[in-house]
Amino acid sequence: MAVVGAALPFVRLSAFYLAFFGVLGVLSPYWGPYLKARGFDAAAIGTLIALLHGTKIIAPNLWAWVADHTGQRIVIIRMACVMALIAFSGVLLPGGGFAWMAFVMIGFSFFWHAAMPQFEANTMNHLVNQTHRYPRIRVWGTVGFMVSVLGVGEGIDRLGVEIVPLVLIGLFVFLALVSLSVPQAGQDDRTSDAGGLLAVLRQPPVFGLLIACFLLQASHGPFYAFYSIYLQDHGYSATAIGMLWAIALTAEIGVFLLMPRWLPRFGPRRLLTIAMALGVVRWTLVARFPELVAAQGLAQLLHAATFGVYHVAAISLIHRYFTGSLQGRGQAIYSSMTFGAGVALGSFVAGSLWDTAGGSQTFYLAAGFAALAAVTAAMVVPARSRLYPSHA
Repeated sequence: MAVVGAALPFVRLSAFYLAFFGVLGVLSPYWGPYLKARGFDAAAIGTLIALLHGTKIIAPNLWAWVADHTGQRIVIIRMACVMALIAFSGVLLPGGGFAWMAFVMIGFSFFWHAAMPQFEANTMNHLVNQTHRYPRIRVWGTVGFMVSVLGVGEGIDRLGVEIVPLVLIGLFVFLALVSLSVPQAGQDDRTSDAGGLLAVLRQPPVFGLLIACFLLQASHGPFYAFYSIYLQDHGYSATAIGMLWAIALTAEIGVFLLMPRWLPRFGPRRLLTIAMALGVVRWTLVARFPELVAAQGLAQLLHAATFGVYHVAAISLIHRYFTGSLQGRGQAIYSSMTFGAGVALGSFVAGSLWDTAGGSQTFYLAAGFAALAAVTAAMVVPARSRLYPSHA
């Protein structure tokens, strides 16, 4: 086992993010259109996307408990990647209706969602007191996402949306192979909170942070489930949709490279609040100006704030609040509350409203979620953080 403080395996850590988010770069923009092509209606699509994210409420916490008690974090990551590949392959079986697709979504995501929280904890343990270097590793995930978005968008225009599951299976194979190369870091040697997990969760800054993050990710639910369909309905081609997603990812790459300087300079509270407030602007642009390419491009540029700035600030605070043997479970709870419960709620609500209220009204609702998130962060995240004590 590697020890904390050993040479940083920068390339191998970065390669895992590249592969993992390469998968997400196909799922996020193109799984909804694929399901629509399979004949599922908006309510079914919203439910299936909600199931995909909903397993993240339970799965990461279960696997985190195992990892924190066995210390075999990297073994769980490898197992999760292989099992996700096997389970997802069920999508290729002919004749599957809603029930079978729901079963596949639950099965593969139960394992897939086990990997990233444990990998984040593993990365942070490799970084030790160099956590400011995290964005320079994580940025390769954005690169993987962007390559997938652009490549698959072009492929869909040429070959049809039917290529989506085949590309995903190939990427799952790549992810499983990359996981075999990643070393395990030593355990975090910081002392856990004496009162255990519940004592940490009962702290108002911790609970409030999780609620704010939950609300922001709920605002992203309609985006992940229906943004590509929304653009399709307004005449955008798959290549154009891919380009708009690429704008978001290019902005995200830029902000990841800047965050090592911004985070200690401005502090997480200020960055979180601004990022969440910009979510209101982003979703309002999406709702109000669907046919204006410039407006959609600007909305996608704001992804740099609503995901890039937000995620780096939030995960740094989670790493600080959950120490020692609680670290894996802390990352899992963050993942479950935000990218799990938050996105699942937003996706389900969007699916319920889409055919009746329409896409624009659904994205206005997303702006409301983002506004609540910004207010919550401003009220509950400490102005003087334990992580960056000299800044708001």
